[in-house]
Amino acid sequence: MEDKNIQTATIGGGCFWCTEAVFQEVKGVETVVSGYTGGTVPGKPTYREICSGLTGHAEVIQLTFNADVVSFEEILVMFMATHDPTTLNRQGADVGTQYRSAIFYHTNAQRTIAEVVLKQMADYYDEPIVTEITPLETFYEAEAEHQDYYRSNPRQGYCSYVITPKLTKLRKLFGDKLK
Repeated sequence: MEDKNIQTATIGGGCFWCTEAVFQEVKGVETVVSGYTGGTVPGKPTYREICSGLTGHAEVIQLTFNADVVSFEEILVMFMATHDPTTLNRQGADVGTQYRSAIFYHTNAQRTIAEVVLKQMADYYDEPIVTEITPLETFYEAEAEHQDYYRSNPRQGYCSYVITPKLTKLRKLFGDKLK
């Protein structure tokens, strides 16, 4: 059996349904789990609590990936290209701190890579990038109905109007990196 260089990344780019759908398409990504992190309220938060904006948590995905197939840097470039990292606490119609753009690093090496990628990507945007780079503390897996959301609900309104265009953009920009 071959050894794989499996690593973990945790990122938030607004609604986790969108980010999950994007990274489920990427070669080398082994798992994608929707969840929450970055909050100040103790205990495992619920979706309803997160949606209030009062817990401080962000909607995120945590993914495991084979770094021999797709690097952390490539993951971050795809992440930055498939959401708007220039809007503070907002992605489209989703508004609140739970929808902030964030990279929650697992190691100092990930922090350094994230800082470099954000600097490199800055020229592609008219406005300053507001993506936070924060150490990961506790990751809480979201409820079962939020896992594989797009795959289970591709015709649902939000999916059709918000996620499908993101996937179209992903295919256009990174087609050679997709499953």
